[in-house]
Amino acid sequence: MDIAALRRTPEGYFTTRWGLPEYTDWLDESMSWKQTCYIGDWSFLWQRRYRGPDVFKLFSDFTVNSFANFAVGQSKHAIHVTKAGKVIAEGILTRLGEQEVRLFGRGTFWIDYQLAQGSYDVESIAEEGYNFQVAGPLAAAVMEKLVGPQIRDIKFMRNGETIIAGRPVVALRQGMSGEPGWELQGPAEDAKAVYDAVVEAGQEFGIRKLGGRAAFINHLEACYPTIVTDYMPAIFDEDLRGYLEAFRVGLPAFASTFNVAGSFQSDDISDWYRSPVELGWAKVINFDHDFLGRAALEAEVAAPRRVIRTLVWNADDVLDVHASLFRSGAPYHFMEMPRDQRGFMWADRVVAGGQDVGVATSRGYSFFFREMLSLCVIDVAHAEIGTDVTVIWGAPGEPQKQIRAKVASAPYKQDNRRVDMHALR
Repeated sequence: MDIAALRRTPEGYFTTRWGLPEYTDWLDESMSWKQTCYIGDWSFLWQRRYRGPDVFKLFSDFTVNSFANFAVGQSKHAIHVTKAGKVIAEGILTRLGEQEVRLFGRGTFWIDYQLAQGSYDVESIAEEGYNFQVAGPLAAAVMEKLVGPQIRDIKFMRNGETIIAGRPVVALRQGMSGEPGWELQGPAEDAKAVYDAVVEAGQEFGIRKLGGRAAFINHLEACYPTIVTDYMPAIFDEDLRGYLEAFRVGLPAFASTFNVAGSFQSDDISDWYRSPVELGWAKVINFDHDFLGRAALEAEVAAPRRVIRTLVWNADDVLDVHASLFRSGAPYHFMEMPRDQRGFMWADRVVAGGQDVGVATSRGYSFFFREMLSLCVIDVAHAEIGTDVTVIWGAPGEPQKQIRAKVASAPYKQDNRRVDMHALR
């Protein structure tokens, strides 16, 4: 893999798939999931239905999760890996019936590819729909106003059927912001009516529309590692050449920009890959079935080398990066606020005692905590909370700043996803 081809100048890669970059402003919107609630649009996620007598054999063969007790109406965070145990894709899988599921995310490309390569009695059906997140401490009040108190009865990672603006809606109880909430799903033609109804109902509760600038700050605070932001999909190896070609053909141009930046350097693309263990997802791996990558993950779960943490960056060092713009001479690389928006995996070296001990990603400013944070996949020996490390800011060949940082827990923000909805306002 030609790493140099991925390391391009950032100009021209800014996009947002969440609507406008800002609706009020990113500071205000980033407070919504702590103080009130937001509605965010994830309708760009790919979705497909799979049905047939072999549907669970297909998913078991290529997913680390167990399906032994997968109830109708239940959803799972489904993770797909290579034979080396590195993440290809992940998404939300929902059981619709005895032989039918729906998958959201890039994993649809991987499952379709394996379906075409194998001999599974499964039908793959494309769908066009909306996917809205409504989350925050007042999300339950908004949803109850819309559909009634029964919305609070839906258990975590379970789905319920309801009606909004006269349209049937599937409500998945989850919380990608680390706060209580739902994903609202339905056919594309109902999207505007449902969205507008949620916004109207939420006015008295201070609902905010979530723009593209603030969207990933909740992933950072709540530790939801994201493809191309925190890891590269493990699809560039020689044995996956056929899949990569099929993947590029099927993927829209806006989603196929695999570009890297930052101080981390390597000649091996696999150094940007991550395993589910490194990303904090070990708890969903289940060895009750055979699946691609099982042997590699069994060894890693038994003796993990790296884990995920939050890094809290030293404020004075961060301020010096910004101050360099007002001094003569070459400045440090600009820190986009609240985070970089240009479609890069921005990976920075993390060192301790003169040795590389980790890689920082998702660097972003949390207005709630008034801190610059990042996620970090870090060696176990340096992962203890409170450990001092240094982040190298700036690519080789340009001015670099050593930024002091402390290891903190991941998620950094308290996880409130599973609170009792009946106890909320």
